[in-house]
Amino acid sequence: MRNRDDKLNRILNLSLEISEIKDIDLLLEKVLGEARAFTACDAGSIYVREGDHLRFSYAQNDTLRKQLPPGRKLPYATFTVPISNTSIAGYVATNGTILNIPDVYELAPAFPFSFNRSYDAMTGYRTRSMLTIPLKNIRGDIIGVLQLINAVDASGTVVPFPPDEEGIILYFANNAASAIERAKMTREIIMRMNKMAEMRDPKETGPHVNRVAAYAVTLYEAWAQKKGIPQEEIDKNRDVLRMAAMLHDVGKVAISDTILKKPGRFTPEEFQEMKLHTQHGANLFADIYSDFDESAAIVALNHHERWDGNGYPGHVDPITRQALPGFETENGGARGKKGEEIPLFGRIVALVDVYDALSCRRCYKEAWDEESVLGELRAGSGKQFDPELVEVFMECIDTIRQVEKLYPDEEAG
Repeated sequence: MRNRDDKLNRILNLSLEISEIKDIDLLLEKVLGEARAFTACDAGSIYVREGDHLRFSYAQNDTLRKQLPPGRKLPYATFTVPISNTSIAGYVATNGTILNIPDVYELAPAFPFSFNRSYDAMTGYRTRSMLTIPLKNIRGDIIGVLQLINAVDASGTVVPFPPDEEGIILYFANNAASAIERAKMTREIIMRMNKMAEMRDPKETGPHVNRVAAYAVTLYEAWAQKKGIPQEEIDKNRDVLRMAAMLHDVGKVAISDTILKKPGRFTPEEFQEMKLHTQHGANLFADIYSDFDESAAIVALNHHERWDGNGYPGHVDPITRQALPGFETENGGARGKKGEEIPLFGRIVALVDVYDALSCRRCYKEAWDEESVLGELRAGSGKQFDPELVEVFMECIDTIRQVEKLYPDEEAG
């Protein structure tokens, strides 16, 4: 009874923790990680509902992760399955009930669903026990499916999931569903803001901003771990950085079409006007109501600063556009921020934004090959970019490559 009470208290605390996470990707990671810890299982995945399909949105697997180099995350590809009785996840979404299977390789022929063994065949992994839980919001709508794989006992042996824990994990899943729904709404709002920028500047696509944001979180997490920053602080900063980085160029909505859509080079006057998008973006978040507002303003304002001080807009008040006292230049402008005068989030997004811009095809250029892109980043170390961040970026390039595959440009996907 004491053990059950402890688990109930843990579930209640977890429900509070996940309600505080705003970004959908980080929330899925947290939900799956905590559900796996609670049930002591080796692997799992989350499907998020999109119309009449489920999208495979996040996966974890301790056995396969241990085969990777330190710091690497498990690579996985997204795909969709129909909400129907033909698959295990689809069956649970269709019927809204938990499915607890001791061994998926021993399913009776009478079941309408089957287990797809292709992933096991490709990786050498052996899926056995599986607990699949519907994610229902407060209205009872299915918004996704949580799938837990291979419960293990104290000796590490794979065992079936205990039926007496189904009720507790279902309670957690329902709370997770509400948090996921809220996070999806937040993501939609952010993407709609970016849609406005995309209407003005076709380079600001959904895949681009998603990649920049995911790269930024990857780089920050690797940097923070090397610095010994507590995981609780890392998790909090990842959440706000992920959303803020998606809006790094939202200030372009205030720039004239004649400049944004100009096919040739800017005149000096046009370039000065274009540079104002950093201040316009910061102004959108001038009224600080949350950590997100503060971080979004910081990223928007600082993502074109350079480590050597030759970036823009420099030490300015984004509202008045005047140089801050003590930072005026002889021509009346503002001195550029340099080194660690540039906030960390600004330095991070400055680096990953250039990486993505060079790596991808644009209407005015072809994509650079990876070797050329990384060479450009190395050449800019200590000049355009924070040299420490460049070093960390190179160390986690394998993870960066994985992220890139998750958000392909539409024309490539």
